[in-house]
This record gives sequence, C-alpha cells and structure tokens, in this order.
Amino acid sequence: MKDMMILKDGTSIELETAASVGALQALSADKAAMVATWDKLTSENLSVVQIKNGDGQAVGNYTDLLLVSETSVVQQDGSILTTYSLRKKTEMELVLERLEAVEEGYQVHDGAIADLGEEASVLAEQMEGGVQ
Repeated sequence: MKDMMILKDGTSIELETAASVGALQALSADKAAMVATWDKLTSENLSVVQIKNGDGQAVGNYTDLLLVSETSVVQQDGSILTTYSLRKKTEMELVLERLEAVEEGYQVHDGAIADLGEEASVLAEQMEGGVQ
C-alpha cells in the first residue's frame, strides 16, 4: 500500500513519495485525473491535512498549508507524475485571511442594516400616510 494524503474534506490522494510536504508526488492516469486532484488542493482542504504511510499510520498532521507550485511530467505510458509543493502559511497570511473574513462579515451586516433601514422607511411612510 502507498502513502496517502488525506485532505480536510476526506479526499484521499495516493502518493508516490511523501518525504516532505514541500515535495509530495502523485501519479495520475491522465491529465484529467491530475487536474481533478489539483482542484482538490484548495485553501479550505489544505487547512487540515494528514499524511499516512503505507501501513495506514499517521506520520504527519498539518494545518494551514498552502499550495506553492506543481510540476507535472508526462510518463511514457501517458500517466502524469506531479510534484506538489506545499508549505505552512505564514502568520501574516493567516492574519490577512482573518481580516478578510471579518470584512466579509461587516459587508453582510451592512447590507442587512441597509435593508432594515429601507423597510423601516417604508413602514414609517405608510403610517404617516394612514395606510396600514
């Protein structure tokens, strides 16, 4: 059995080599399979990653990883060997992500407050005009 990388969403990716998160290699049957694997390496899925050895033992637990690069080589049989380079996010990157999440929350609240203001204005106009 080969080493496995398990992503936050439960996706298991079979690894050819797992010496370090900076050089994880995966073999895909074709380009479509390689792209499907690559597409799974999202910020959300890389927020919690576990590496298991061929015996199913956890040999690495990681949080807040980031895909730095990928390099693919087409093999003679048409399969694709891809090296994914991951690294831990810096403290600054983590702080920026938190700030972005807070800003998004404020935008949602601002929109809700504006909607409530509009509704209150409509109700006030109706009450002033004697419409109920």
